[in-house]
Amino acid sequence: MTVPAAISIVGARQHNLRGVDVDIPVGRLTVVTGVSGSGKSSLAFDVLYAEGQRRYVESFSTYARQFLDRMDRPDVERIDGILPAIAIDQRRPVKTSRSTVGTMTELHDYLKLLFAKTGVPYCRSCGAPIRRDTPASAAADLLASCPGARAHIGFPIALPPDLPRADVRDGLLAAGFIRASHAGRLIELEGTAEAPGGDTLTIVQDRLVLAPSERGRLLDSLEHAFVHGRGRVVVALPDRGSQQRRFSTALACATCGIAVREPTPNLFSFNSPLGACETCRGFGRTIDVDLDLVVPDPQRSLADGAIKCWSTKATAGERTELLKFCKRRGVSTTVAWAHIPANERALVIDGDGRGQYPGIRGWFRWLEGRTYRMHVRVFLARYRSYVECPVCRGARVKADALDFRVGERTIAQVNALSIGEAHRWIKTLAPPGRGPEAVTGLVLEEVGSRLRYLLEVGLEYLTLDRQTRTLSGGELERVDLTTAVGSSLVNTLFVLDEPSIGLHPRDTDRLIQLLWRLRDQGNTVVVVEHDPAIIRAADHIIDLGPGAGDRGGTVVFQGPPAAAEHAIGSGTADHLSGRRRITTPTRRRRPIPELSLRIRDACAHNLQHVDAEIPLGCLVAVTGPSGSGKSTLVDEVLYRGMKKLRGESVGVPGAHGGIEGAGRCADVIMVDQSPIGSTPRANAATYVGAYTAIRNACPGVIINLTTG
Repeated sequence: MTVPAAISIVGARQHNLRGVDVDIPVGRLTVVTGVSGSGKSSLAFDVLYAEGQRRYVESFSTYARQFLDRMDRPDVERIDGILPAIAIDQRRPVKTSRSTVGTMTELHDYLKLLFAKTGVPYCRSCGAPIRRDTPASAAADLLASCPGARAHIGFPIALPPDLPRADVRDGLLAAGFIRASHAGRLIELEGTAEAPGGDTLTIVQDRLVLAPSERGRLLDSLEHAFVHGRGRVVVALPDRGSQQRRFSTALACATCGIAVREPTPNLFSFNSPLGACETCRGFGRTIDVDLDLVVPDPQRSLADGAIKCWSTKATAGERTELLKFCKRRGVSTTVAWAHIPANERALVIDGDGRGQYPGIRGWFRWLEGRTYRMHVRVFLARYRSYVECPVCRGARVKADALDFRVGERTIAQVNALSIGEAHRWIKTLAPPGRGPEAVTGLVLEEVGSRLRYLLEVGLEYLTLDRQTRTLSGGELERVDLTTAVGSSLVNTLFVLDEPSIGLHPRDTDRLIQLLWRLRDQGNTVVVVEHDPAIIRAADHIIDLGPGAGDRGGTVVFQGPPAAAEHAIGSGTADHLSGRRRITTPTRRRRPIPELSLRIRDACAHNLQHVDAEIPLGCLVAVTGPSGSGKSTLVDEVLYRGMKKLRGESVGVPGAHGGIEGAGRCADVIMVDQSPIGSTPRANAATYVGAYTAIRNACPGVIINLTTG
């Protein structure tokens, strides 16, 4: 089949498009640009992608189509040469906390397979590596480490407590064993009335000298000892004092006897019941009482209402009991909470353990038994937040999965690595040889390539366990882009929505290289974009305008970037050619030192004990390369910290020493890239509350504009 030279769109009238006719070259990088509201997304997504996806779905059987989302036919006269389409936009399709960067890029699937195939188990008690021994491996170990030494090859057995020891001796003699060892002492069972004691006994299978000439006898003795000892062998070395060597055919520590589970891929997955921590169910966090919300102002004393949940009329009884308990135990009620000794604060929080005073946590546990009441659930929500799981410590997986290591790291430690660190770590792993181990080589190659793609789009700072729902729109889109490149699709139409959002200019070149790679694989790439560097890197440009809304929807220019700078009536061309510029203000507001917010000792994530001053009444820009800590400082430290000072919980604030001057702000509002509405009835007027004012001004005339 001959691939068409271009995708022809004729008479597109979707939304504000005015009968647009454009040709999009196949196998090229095309940028759709123009002022905001000019119709770029309508052309790229609502027309081009919608028709490509609709026709692709219609090629399936009727049975298969019922399971797939079907898009509406766009308002267009004709589209010729359309390809199967994939959209990569800034919407967040995944809301669950289980979705991470590792799972979204399928890196987690490869990592759990890598750990299941090559993970080395370590004993939780002694920290020694655990391996399965065989008679051949045990013999090779003994001959290499103890050449020429005398050895007693034996196996341990457990003695029933109610079985007479004389019967034990007689039974061993009848089985052909004449020697045993207990507490380092050799016992001759034949020709003596001595009966073995203790709960365990080591039966001596053979005595020999560890020499190459005795290798056949050594192998035979070890094989019988493994059989009689049910997979466990003890080798005593009399010439070396009480030294013993232990071997086991099971996946258990030969010294401590602690067994580990058989490694399977799902054991290392927090999305599987086999591997997820049973306490947090694989989320890494649990809901618990947040003491910072219970005591929002540690400078208050107990008598002055430091315990906020007991400062109402309804909790006067709890407050009275608290003061009585403090008087009995000598806890000061007039000293600020922050200055009370830690052991006395623990009494107030956890109680006395005698049932006389339950403490703050005990009182909340009592309330949790009454959550069938709505007001109790609302009350509990004010003082609870997500905290690290006390069992897995945020690892998300069971302790059994943490027994295994690859490259001296557990699966939790690998997930906690940033993409840049993980890429350097994966290169340190030795490539396996041929045979069955070649599968591991393919896994390492796939993991390395996907990490490299993420590095190329400037996401080296993201950790593999970063929740997908916490990513910005631009970050989410670039993660999707690397997944698309890793899929190695060809003859496909990719439609992207401003992938450069949130990207530092120094990383734009790496994004362009990735777009070119996607194009060079034999795909057609259409990008809605404003960035001048990406516009100049395109093979073809479609500029819509000249204005927004009803003043847009027409093609101002289409062609190569070299000719775009000379286009007339195009705002994009004016800025590319330098005819128009964004002017720098000649006058700026002077900050007043007395009116500012001061963030002290911010050390969340990668912040290195940052002290920052933000003047109030000014436009303040927080900038820096991707991953430098901008969102951490603004969102997790400043926004969440100020919300918590106001007694509102929007998440756990990032670690910091305090925020000075927060009382000078009446409120704090976060404006981010998340959608403002989730219902089809929502629009800009309903969001800002304009309809409420209209109804109040015209009672009885306008009933409900949202429903017509």
